[in-house]
Amino acid sequence: MNNRDPEVERVSPQRQLTADYMRVAGHRSNVHGLVEIDVTDARERIRTIEAETGTTLSFTAFVVSCLGAAVGEHPHINRYRDWRGRVHQFEDVDVNVLVEREIDGERAGVPHVVRAANRRTVRSIHDEIRRVQADTADKQEAGIAGLASRLPGVVRRQIWRLPQLFPSRWKRLAGTVAVTSVGMFASGTGWAISPTNYTLQLTVGGIGTKPRLVDGELQSREFLSLTVSFDHDVVDGAPATRFVQCLADHLEAGTGLGAAAE
Repeated sequence: MNNRDPEVERVSPQRQLTADYMRVAGHRSNVHGLVEIDVTDARERIRTIEAETGTTLSFTAFVVSCLGAAVGEHPHINRYRDWRGRVHQFEDVDVNVLVEREIDGERAGVPHVVRAANRRTVRSIHDEIRRVQADTADKQEAGIAGLASRLPGVVRRQIWRLPQLFPSRWKRLAGTVAVTSVGMFASGTGWAISPTNYTLQLTVGGIGTKPRLVDGELQSREFLSLTVSFDHDVVDGAPATRFVQCLADHLEAGTGLGAAAE
């Protein structure tokens, strides 16, 4: 029988912020849609670009680009509702994206804001994400996560109330919409649902194959599992549905990948 005491370690500042974020975001009026999107043609185009240029184009960059295009066509999504009941709408679609990179010898997802994704090319977003992935400096400790270790929880949690208190400041700090991913850490299909502090968040799941009728012919196609989460205090059901269809159209059509090959 082992009577050794358990190992005890201090919770990291980043983990403290995550716990605070989930506690605050859990009080929002979030609704979630689980969708499957046929990305066969887009994935084939990405593989063709790799064969022609030698560059493995980031699928995350492609998703962020399509998200920027879809939100740009539905600007009522790019909003925050403040505590006084006023709605703040922004022109630039600033996407907070989870980027996988190495920190202290381990792979982890870190947040990074891609500014004005609605006016960016897939290639420029790809290059930016690759630069972030190559940066091994742990900037989180020096920034907001470092601050968390010096503040009591009740004060730390006010950071995550910025969208309601000061929407413009939150935009500058963390963007207007978000993309997170569970697919980067696992293979196969699957969805994930979590609270979010954003009016719109995409959670990118895995990609799996299944049969689909195309022009009357049964084909094996690649489907992306995608969770689309909305703040129902800002976006109603019908506009949300139209947005999801627009986003799916961009993803299925491979929007922006033609220019990415140039």
